[in-house]
Amino acid sequence: MDLKLPIEIIDELSDDEVHSRGELDLASGEIRNVRYEDYDVAAQGIPAAKEDYECSIGTLRSVGRVVEFRVEADAISGRYSLTASELLELKGRAAKLFSQRPS
Repeated sequence: MDLKLPIEIIDELSDDEVHSRGELDLASGEIRNVRYEDYDVAAQGIPAAKEDYECSIGTLRSVGRVVEFRVEADAISGRYSLTASELLELKGRAAKLFSQRPS
């Protein structure tokens, strides 16, 4: 199954946040096609490699509802992904999210 979902990513730094969008592959947990908003990776480097980097959070939205999840950020490659356990939990939460009727 080839199911990719649009997600938002927030890289939290000590005094700032870096926002981006990407596509989560529900089969592998990899996040591809990351596009940063108002952030120049070439000039500023990968957010996860910065000294004040704290963590990365992903959000999945549907019909006004939001599911948040932890995102792993590789400081060397700049790639984002979910751990196997986080992906499994997200699949269950996403299924509930998408199956609910709008309120």
